[in-house]
Amino acid sequence: MNETPGSVVNVTRSLAGDAWSDLRRNKIFWGAAVLVVVVLTMAAVPSLFTSADPASCTLGNQHKGPSGGAIFGYDFQGCDVFARTVHGTRNSIQVGILSTLLAGILGIAFGLTAGYFGGAVDAVLSRLTDIWLGVPFLLGAIVLSGRLSAGEKNDGVMAVTLTLGVLTWTSSARVMRSSVITAKSQDYVAAARMLGAGPARLMFRHILPNSIASVIVVLTLLLGANIATEATLSYLGVGLKGGALSWGLQIADAQSYARIAAAPLIWPSAFLAATVLAFIMLGDAIRDAFDPKLR
Repeated sequence: MNETPGSVVNVTRSLAGDAWSDLRRNKIFWGAAVLVVVVLTMAAVPSLFTSADPASCTLGNQHKGPSGGAIFGYDFQGCDVFARTVHGTRNSIQVGILSTLLAGILGIAFGLTAGYFGGAVDAVLSRLTDIWLGVPFLLGAIVLSGRLSAGEKNDGVMAVTLTLGVLTWTSSARVMRSSVITAKSQDYVAAARMLGAGPARLMFRHILPNSIASVIVVLTLLLGANIATEATLSYLGVGLKGGALSWGLQIADAQSYARIAAAPLIWPSAFLAATVLAFIMLGDAIRDAFDPKLR
């Protein structure tokens, strides 16, 4: 590239490049990202945080305070609260991530199809989305999760995952549809169509990569909400059960003994709140970075 002395070179950056430039200077983003990494590490490798067996319980330790490796004390069954809280991270995070991925796949499929084809296809899929939005979320989750988790050997993990994925795809579908409608009218799509690109190539090679950023933001926020919803369903007795470990189950078990020993109730609640807050803050930071109106 030839440059004359004193000339000004204009560097054009992509939306993702501008967003990353903003995120690098955002302290809230880095704080939330560090907390998310810690939680994900705890879920993947709980032995890095505790060597205690969460299933090893001694009634003689019932409601004892912190001692040795049990830095949070013991619950009503004499189980190490810290060990159970750490190991309970895995199921909560697993359900949150898998259900969000399922919701994202469904939302992208519905939104991309409706936005690209328009007309009768858009009308049918949009009305279906509206009908799905009319289902009371908590009531539907209780009924569906309770039905799918029926059976003595069912720990409820996949039941809650499917329930949340099936009930939470509508927001990502709406966002995807609006992004696709905007993207398909751009010049690069028209140029690709003139060069002979078919519908599948246009949708997945040109439109989808340029429309998915806003959906990722929605799914990041949804992930935190799904983790909280899993805990709610487990607390109500229609989520995880049996030998599964979950923050919601710990909260449900500890509530009856809160006046005697508050630690078994406080710590799982604190871990749950911090995790949900971290994902929400991360999603908010990414949303603000990708929103041109805030620049």
